[in-house]
Amino acid sequence: MAQQGIQMDQEKLSCSICLDLLKDPVTIPCGHNYCMNCIRTHWDGEDQKETYSCPQCRQMFRPRPDLKKSTMLADLVEEVKKTRLESAPADLCYAGPGDVSCDFCTGRKLKAVKSCLQCLVSYCDQHLQPHYDVAALKNHKLVDPSKKLQENICSSHNEVMKIFCRTDQQCICYLCSLDEHKGHDTVSAAAERNDKQRVVGLNQEKIQQRIQDREKDVRMLQQKVEVINQSADKAVTNSEETSKDLIHLIEKRNSDVKQQIRSKQTDEVRKVRDLQEKLKQELVELRRRSSELGQLSQTEDHIQFLHNYPLMSNLSESTNPANISSVHHLQYFDDVTVAVSKTRDKLQDILKEDWTKTSPRPQDVSGLKILPPAEPKTRAEFLQYSRHLTLETNTANRDISLSQGNRKASVDGVSFFRTLRMMISIDSGELGPINNLQVHSAESLTGRCYWEVDWSGRAVLVAVSYTRRNMLSKSGFGTNATSWALYCLNDRFEFRHNNIITPISFPPSSRIGVYLDHSAGILSFYRVSDTMTLIHRVQTSFTQPLYAGFLVGYGSTVQVL
Repeated sequence: MAQQGIQMDQEKLSCSICLDLLKDPVTIPCGHNYCMNCIRTHWDGEDQKETYSCPQCRQMFRPRPDLKKSTMLADLVEEVKKTRLESAPADLCYAGPGDVSCDFCTGRKLKAVKSCLQCLVSYCDQHLQPHYDVAALKNHKLVDPSKKLQENICSSHNEVMKIFCRTDQQCICYLCSLDEHKGHDTVSAAAERNDKQRVVGLNQEKIQQRIQDREKDVRMLQQKVEVINQSADKAVTNSEETSKDLIHLIEKRNSDVKQQIRSKQTDEVRKVRDLQEKLKQELVELRRRSSELGQLSQTEDHIQFLHNYPLMSNLSESTNPANISSVHHLQYFDDVTVAVSKTRDKLQDILKEDWTKTSPRPQDVSGLKILPPAEPKTRAEFLQYSRHLTLETNTANRDISLSQGNRKASVDGVSFFRTLRMMISIDSGELGPINNLQVHSAESLTGRCYWEVDWSGRAVLVAVSYTRRNMLSKSGFGTNATSWALYCLNDRFEFRHNNIITPISFPPSSRIGVYLDHSAGILSFYRVSDTMTLIHRVQTSFTQPLYAGFLVGYGSTVQVL
């Protein structure tokens, strides 16, 4: 009720010109009240008529009435303002920084509750009331408060844009349709909105369907994650149990070996102690006989000397030490150490081979391809996968000299005719005469590996192969399906695999970088300098661990860095 009273007071004390509460209220002769500034402005427009009328009742006045502020009305207006402020919280009445304010309010503006698309003005509750009461305003389109009403005004004609030009796909006013858009395909903005609203509805349906599909995909992938995690946890548990069993077996075998060693130690020490005790007893006896013989030799009585001589001259057989050095059977312990080392090496090879078989490969998960890490580009990135390689002496031909910790291989120069024959063999692809000048790495290669090679001389070969073959075999690197070889000659490069020769148009380089991604089946050869330059690249499928291999021509040298 109090709110209704306030609303009635506001209507009585509102200016019919500005529709706001009276400011400096005045009462003209007909009894109607106006803001002093509003009625003055209205009458200023009637000066040429020399008669002045009331905006409400149209009563005419001559001369122009003298205006004086009505103190009583001013007090009533202030009371209404005060009551209005007290009746509504400030945060619900006044517009804040993010609110749309009423365009008719003066001073501190109230929040707008509606915007009129015809008037292009935003109104608070008070100033919106005429749109509900005045018949001419009831047909106006009211929308939620908007700060973008000016965007509805044509910048060329300052008219409201109510038409849509389909030819130019833009909103226009009615003057635009008669001018630059004349003859274009135009419809009302409402009609175009209805057409596009249908498209929006269809797109919303499609988007909602996509959302449902993607949510389903996300749930499926989450289930896959759970399955993967469960499988991985199970595999880890099984691996830990198997590893524990393996460790238990190794520990048990180690305990048995230690027991055998200690048992052998005890037996050998007992034998040595027994012999040592016999020798000590013999020493006591020998010292006693030596003392007796000394006494005999000092006997002055010849008869007594001769009488005791037979008893002293017959020495008992000395204990035969049976070559004391042979008592220490150290070879047994050395053999045990070698046997344990060989077992360790075999176990390492088995573990490496099995790990290669179980290495993860790129897979597809519900259409999402999981790609391997990117291939290195710079030398610093390649060196992250650097492998320390040494050359296996058992695979090196007797003509090959190994040095610098078995990382450098060289072959002395030979006669002109032998060197010429070697070069002819390389050019013809028949490498039988020099196949034996090969050597393999001691380490097997799996996963991602990188190594660099410096070479000098007439010809060398940098290769990888599955097995460390007998170097006397006539099957050389690149002549079979199990080896891949880059031939480095002093004037060119060649790549050979399965006896197929691929010439490479690339200037010679004394340093070669080799990159291997075993699981991805990538083998690449690079020219190493300030930048990495690809010489040749192989994409295949490796099924076994690889070994680095080298062929060293006569008068040539290869060094693994």
